Amino acid sequence: MTACAIETPAEDGDRDPGAAWPAGFTITADGAYAARLAGAGDALYVERWTLDGPEPYAVPLPLGQPEEAGTQLLPLADGRVLVARRVDGRRNTFSLLYPTGPATGELRLGAVEAPGSEHLVLLPPSPDGICAYAMCVGPDTTTLWLVAGGAFGPERVAEVRGRCTGGVWLDRTGRMLALDRRLGDGPVKAVAVDLERGGEVTPLLQITEGSDDRLLLADPDSGLLLIRSDAPSPGHDRLGWGVLGSLLPVRFPECLRLDDAAVTPFAVQPGQVLMPEGCAVALRIDAAGGSWVGAWRPSSRRMAQLAAPQGWLAGAGLWTAEGVLRLPYATDEVPCGLAGLEIPPEPEPVVVVEEPRVCRPVPLQQAPLTDRGPAAG
Repeated sequence: MTACAIETPAEDGDRDPGAAWPAGFTITADGAYAARLAGAGDALYVERWTLDGPEPYAVPLPLGQPEEAGTQLLPLADGRVLVARRVDGRRNTFSLLYPTGPATGELRLGAVEAPGSEHLVLLPPSPDGICAYAMCVGPDTTTLWLVAGGAFGPERVAEVRGRCTGGVWLDRTGRMLALDRRLGDGPVKAVAVDLERGGEVTPLLQITEGSDDRLLLADPDSGLLLIRSDAPSPGHDRLGWGVLGSLLPVRFPECLRLDDAAVTPFAVQPGQVLMPEGCAVALRIDAAGGSWVGAWRPSSRRMAQLAAPQGWLAGAGLWTAEGVLRLPYATDEVPCGLAGLEIPPEPEPVVVVEEPRVCRPVPLQQAPLTDRGPAAG
C-alpha cells in the first residue's frame, strides 16, 4: 500500500512545483500504522493511529514537554514511532516512542549533525517496516543515514553527489531507493541508489537531456511509475506514467492536466502483479476552493473526481488490493476516522493509443534491480 510521500523541504529551486506540502500524516508501507502531530498551538504531541483493525483508533504519545511544529515522524511496522527533532539549529536527534500502559516510553537512538546550510529529512517508510532512513542535503552532496534498525545508532550508509529531493522505494526489501538529483545548475533527474552496494547510483529517468524528470510514486508489484516532467512542454510540468524496466516511452495523459488546479498522486493500488495499466491511482487535487480526490487508471482516458470526507488529512490515504481507497480524517466528532471510497467502474476497457511525446524511452532497464519477472509494457 502506498501512502503519501514525504517531500524534502528543499529550496524553491529544487522543490517540485506541482507538489503540495504533506499534511504530516505518514502511513507505514504495509498500511498497519500511521503517525501525526496532534494538538494545537504550542501543545503538540505525537499521535499513533492503528489502521488494520476492525475500526481505526488513535493512541496519544505525549512526553513531558510538547513537540516542536517542525518535528518529523515515521511509524514503524511494530507500532513504534520514530521522532526526529532539530536541536540548536544543527543537531538532529532521533527517538522511538511507544505506549507503556498510561505513559509513553522513549528510546533514544542518537543524533546526526547537519551543519551550515544542510538540512535533514526523514525518507518515506521503508518497505521492510523495520529500518528508517534520513537524507541530509548539503550544497554539493546528499548523505543517506540509517537512523533506526541498525546496531549502533545512526549509521552513514551512502553519499550521493548533488542535491537530492524526493525519495521513492523501488522494491519490497528496502534496497533500491529513487531520488531526484540536481547536479550543479543542471536539470533534475531521478536516479536509483543501491543501499546494499554502498549507494551505487544509476540513471532512472532521462526523458530528454534538458528536462526536469522527477519520480513521484512507484509500485513494485506492477512496475507502475508516476512521473512529473516538463519534457512535453518545457517550463510547464506534466504528470505522466511509465513502467519499470520497459522500453516504451512515458505517456502524459490529458485527463491528468487541470488548468485551475494542482494534481499530485499519493497512492497506488497494490497487488496488480505485472499489470500496470489496471492499477488504480489516487490523486490529490488542490484548487482555490479546497482539496478533493481524483482516481484514475492508466488504461483510462478520464479521471474521476470525488469529494473527500470532511476533515480529510489531505494527501494521505491507501488502497486495498480490492480497489477500495481508504482516506484518514479527523473532526471534532470523529477524531480518528477512515473513510472508504469505491471508485466508479469504467464503462468498458480503454486501450491507450496516444502517440509518444518524448524523444527517448525511460532507461529504467539500467537500474540494477533484481528478482523481477519480464518487464511489462
